Amino acid sequence: MKKITLVVALIAFGAALFSLVEGHKTSELVYVDVNKLLEGYKKTAVVRAEFQNKSELLKTNVDSLMGDWQKELQAYEKERTRMTKKELALKQELLGNKQQQINNYQEAIQKQLKEEDRKTTQTVINDINSYVTEYGKKHKHRIIFGASGAGNIMYAVEDADLTEEILEGLNAEYGE
Repeated sequence: MKKITLVVALIAFGAALFSLVEGHKTSELVYVDVNKLLEGYKKTAVVRAEFQNKSELLKTNVDSLMGDWQKELQAYEKERTRMTKKELALKQELLGNKQQQINNYQEAIQKQLKEEDRKTTQTVINDINSYVTEYGKKHKHRIIFGASGAGNIMYAVEDADLTEEILEGLNAEYGE
């Protein structure tokens, strides 16, 4: 009789443990849509607007330099028939050097903008990652996956999607 009771108790304990573990697992495996977080995070829009303003200012500077160079080129075209060979060679060299300087400046600006864009994007991503980490710890999730639309999460139940909840908290924290 004791053996039957012990076996039944062990089976009941095993079933309870199994259901506890299985039930607990489903709440631990959750995900967020990374693209939605990036697009919905208010700081992203602010950072992008600041970057766009700086980008436009630098592009305006390049356009201004190009405009000045084109005016010099047009003046050269008008006056070249009256110039000596030495003056022509000197003016062509000056125009070529100026064009090369503008091209170098434009390349440097593009490189600078690319680097700043990378840094500002990384700052936003770091904010999101930090928030998601704290959220995961607070809500005792073992894993929070990041879905980016590239096939890393092909299916998940709706309950496992924390995107909106994370986004609300992230924006609330940013608004402080």
